[in-house]
Amino acid sequence: MKGKILIVDDLHPAFKNGVTALGYQVDDLPNITRAETLASIAGYEGIAVRTKFKIDRELMDAAPGLKFIARAGAGLDNIDEAYAKERNIQLMNAPEGNRDAVGEHAVGMLLSLMNNHRKADIEIRNGIWDREGNRGWELKGRTVGIIGYGFMGSSFAKKLAGFDVKVIAYDKYKTGFSDAYVTECSMEEIVKYSDVLSLHIPLTKETRQLVDEEYLRHFRKEIFFLNTARGEIVNTEAILEALKTGKILGAGLDVLEAEKFPNLAEQSWYNELKASPKVILTPHVGGWTFESYRKISEVLTEKLERWSSQGLL
Repeated sequence: MKGKILIVDDLHPAFKNGVTALGYQVDDLPNITRAETLASIAGYEGIAVRTKFKIDRELMDAAPGLKFIARAGAGLDNIDEAYAKERNIQLMNAPEGNRDAVGEHAVGMLLSLMNNHRKADIEIRNGIWDREGNRGWELKGRTVGIIGYGFMGSSFAKKLAGFDVKVIAYDKYKTGFSDAYVTECSMEEIVKYSDVLSLHIPLTKETRQLVDEEYLRHFRKEIFFLNTARGEIVNTEAILEALKTGKILGAGLDVLEAEKFPNLAEQSWYNELKASPKVILTPHVGGWTFESYRKISEVLTEKLERWSSQGLL
């Protein structure tokens, strides 16, 4: 029998069932609080979490026997990666599990923005029939710029394959990734040619507040802007200003600098953001479909199996 795993968040039963079959003892406690976790984590070899709370130095120090952290999702920004590495704690995430969900969500937001779906729907529900005011743009023939070509960026590019667009991508940490769906390019080419800009990068010290007024000023064309990555990468006030000046024609934001209520409603920019007919907002659900809920748990189980048997991911 292997060690014990504590599940502190809402994971699909496929994870519990899968790791139990591997020989682990599992306590599935999705309603456990951080305080309760700190009090009990000492007896566990692994912890599985989505976004409930941060797995930081305090929590890891309370778990001297902790060997791995399973993050049910793609980003690791709620985990102190540096300290985990110092402690030799293995980190596992599952971007393979929700990449299709993110790619489809980004395409859906883009098409809705370009065709005024939100504005038109609201107007009709309020007795307004305005065909000319809701004339849309076609995606065909445009250039879509992607920042970050990992699981999410490549999924978005693949989903665009049938729209007769040119897809270009810049990734600071990758080279030689041009394929049937994308052409690798420089950041200079992104700002020169893009009609659409979509972010697919993690939140790091380097990317925090990356997209600000100065960043957007470099783009030669008016653009549609998508963020399904992390909200803190973007300065929301800069997006609102670019919407007012016409630099951004429409923005699809699945993630925001501040998320959940009441915190979101307390932001100085919230009222302007929610009032804009050029913005589509979703509550950080780009990678959260019924299918990805299960696939994420299956991917984590497979990775844990490989690691526990071979020490590899």
